[in-house]
Amino acid sequence: MSAQPVDTARDVLPGVEQIRDAAARIAPHARVTPVLRSTALDALSGAELYFKCENLQRGGAFKFRGACNAVWSLSDEQAARGVVTHSSGNHGNALALAAATRGIAAHVVVPEGAVRAKVEAIERAGAILHRCAPTQAAREAMAADVQRTTGAVMVHPYADTRVMAGQGTLALELLRQADGLHALITPVGGGGLASGVAIAAHAIDPALALFGAEPQGADDAARSLAHAARVTTVVPDTICDGLRALIGERNLDALRMHGVEVITVSDAETVAAMQLLWSELKQVVEVSSATVLAAILRQRERFAGRRIGVVLSGGNVDLQALPWRDAG
Repeated sequence: MSAQPVDTARDVLPGVEQIRDAAARIAPHARVTPVLRSTALDALSGAELYFKCENLQRGGAFKFRGACNAVWSLSDEQAARGVVTHSSGNHGNALALAAATRGIAAHVVVPEGAVRAKVEAIERAGAILHRCAPTQAAREAMAADVQRTTGAVMVHPYADTRVMAGQGTLALELLRQADGLHALITPVGGGGLASGVAIAAHAIDPALALFGAEPQGADDAARSLAHAARVTTVVPDTICDGLRALIGERNLDALRMHGVEVITVSDAETVAAMQLLWSELKQVVEVSSATVLAAILRQRERFAGRRIGVVLSGGNVDLQALPWRDAG
């Protein structure tokens, strides 16, 4: 199957039409994930919670949406050279899986110390792994080197128009599945998900209140919004491995333009919320996903009595290293 090339400019916010185009482009490959409810979690929060279960997406995370859109946006000439990214987990896995749907190579730069289960998933998906030191600079430098030597097309984890557009398809889907939502909340890391969802959601319902959930130990988005400028001095210190990236410049612009309010939560609150999601919703979600429920429970009065769309971003968990195994 041939694909038509589209605008591949990095770090440019997509419009809703690009998000709708992305939805059509990924439809043959991505899953329509379910929206689940829990009476117990409704009672705890005092709200009606509608959980969008991207832990059940291909590759176990929402990242497949953006990666798939990026891969199928390439011209045949571009695709023949393969794709490259840097990722400690879900994006690398998603890009490898998306590349496989088109039969092209995927190069993934992985920092030392990444979660073992996620690295193994990237390998199983068929990626060519390139190891680097555990710093952002090292990741970017090696990805640029791989790009030069192979000619592969860079697909940034979040600062990429195609990726943001793909992530935004989640909101189009959720707002069809759950009518009359008053608010929507996503985790915030690099901001690809939060920005794409904000753009799509407000195109459909401009009155929708938008929230992000962020670890206190990686609160650069919250600080950036508070200071009206991107804060890059935060050194991440959180168990939420999927949310350690600093928010992208354009991603931050989208949060600001759409009035996204970021709520920070402690790792302890997040682990408690993760346990609740496992026990009450009966869903295996990773710790980064649980930030959204932790934020709702932390500011219960903000959400009580409202219908809330809650994005569970992924479910790739190392079962040998659960965050509560050594607690107490």
